[in-house]
Amino acid sequence: MKTLKTIIRILFLLTMGFFLGIEVMIGIFKRHQPQFQRSGSPGSQKVETLIKAIDRKYVDVVDMDSIMDRVLPTILQELDPHSAYYPAEETQESNDELHGSFSGIGIQFSIQEDTIRVNSVIHGGPSEKVGVLAGDRIVLINDSLFAGKKIPSNEVVKNLKGPKGTTVKISVMRQGEPELVDFTIERGDIPVKSVDAAYMISPEDGIGYIMINKFGETTFAEMLTSLADLSSKGMKKLIIDMRSNTGGYLGAAIQMANQFLPKNDLIVYTQGAHNPTAKQYADGHGHYQNVPLVVMIDESSASAAEVFTGAIQDNDRGTIVGRRSFGKGLVQEPIDFADGSSIRITIARYYTPSGRCIQKPYGESDEDYAMDIVKRYEHGEFFSADSIKQNENEVYKTKGGRTVYGGGGIMPDIFVAQDTTGYSQYYSNVVRKSLINKYSFKYVDTNRAALAKFKTYSEIEEYLDADNVLNKFYDYAAKNGVRRDNRLSAAARKQMRNAVYGNIIYDALDMEDYIAFINQSDPTVIKAIETLK
Repeated sequence: MKTLKTIIRILFLLTMGFFLGIEVMIGIFKRHQPQFQRSGSPGSQKVETLIKAIDRKYVDVVDMDSIMDRVLPTILQELDPHSAYYPAEETQESNDELHGSFSGIGIQFSIQEDTIRVNSVIHGGPSEKVGVLAGDRIVLINDSLFAGKKIPSNEVVKNLKGPKGTTVKISVMRQGEPELVDFTIERGDIPVKSVDAAYMISPEDGIGYIMINKFGETTFAEMLTSLADLSSKGMKKLIIDMRSNTGGYLGAAIQMANQFLPKNDLIVYTQGAHNPTAKQYADGHGHYQNVPLVVMIDESSASAAEVFTGAIQDNDRGTIVGRRSFGKGLVQEPIDFADGSSIRITIARYYTPSGRCIQKPYGESDEDYAMDIVKRYEHGEFFSADSIKQNENEVYKTKGGRTVYGGGGIMPDIFVAQDTTGYSQYYSNVVRKSLINKYSFKYVDTNRAALAKFKTYSEIEEYLDADNVLNKFYDYAAKNGVRRDNRLSAAARKQMRNAVYGNIIYDALDMEDYIAFINQSDPTVIKAIETLK
């Protein structure tokens, strides 16, 4: 149970919002225990009096931990949609994502038909070292049954993850083995990659491609390694894919932008009531200042991804292609509590070089804010640039004099509509039943030896064509409750092919090969390549 002193300290933190010693712009706002001063405001005095009264006078003994878990979110909801409270488990998951690694056994798995199936084994990880193979079915974890019953994936993760150096025992069912195969695995550091793909997307034009899924502690190093590799393969122009990148550490975005901007170009500045204006400029040491650049964004690109994109756009350094970004112009600082839980509290707004804050309106409630993307879709802005309402009261100019707008995300220089030409009710039905994922795993599992001979997605694509896999999938779906639709349009058949083949390629090879395969027919990627040619 929290002590009264601890509870009052937490509530003062939330009600006053007054911080000292914030590590501004170093990594972004790294986790620490902040120092704060007591303001003696009437509001905070009321809170202190209330907590004392409950602690000293209430008729029953109360669980203050439980009360605080309910009170903290309520207080933070009064501030803004991004200030929030996270229980210990969610805090740990978030930390693992951004720190670039976690401690585990090094497998990717899925749960199908109440069975934990190993989809892939991370190269060099603990499981590979002891002989776990893709296709194994995990039946026991530490001698407890984990098969034949409905088990949530987070329960599996909880049992497989653990402190580095500790061990976990798993028993797997393997094709060709009459009995369960046991493995004792020592947990180790498992990398969480920020760069999903980096390859020469158009070698004849010298165009490289890199997809970045978040901004974590290892993002900058991963990017530099990927760019060096692309340069060695003849990269002269570059596409950076920020679609679905929801952000992360601001410092990583600043480091990255610094690689592409000339000396003294402003990257970003932040400002808050208790944080003086802090400006970050390019130092002129970036290795890619003259590389022609396209940045791709969409409605899920947010926060640090928008910082990077805004720096490129406002300095007229590259071309932004895609759809309007999410619109998060706030900076949060994570603050940890002793029990492992945490809060993220907004301490500043960030501004792009032209002076715009791209934070979209909060709306009347958190529900309004959360539904904004749905409303955008219904309004048609995913399909037509003319449907997008820019804030005419927030007009700014780029370094070269182009007009840009604040107050609602970053509008790309070149708009590319969401492609729905391949949508069909048949596709919706098979996705709803997870038949594509199930069939893909079964196919790879059955044909693992044959697929292991192939090193590229194009080789697997040819193999799948020769094996008439799409028709086999239609038969499989029919046996599982979704009748074949012979009236599918050419676009719908192409989408089905991409979905089935893409999942098989991902299971057989890796994420980069999957992305390269999908990118072949992606309208935004095609437009980005055309822009650089």
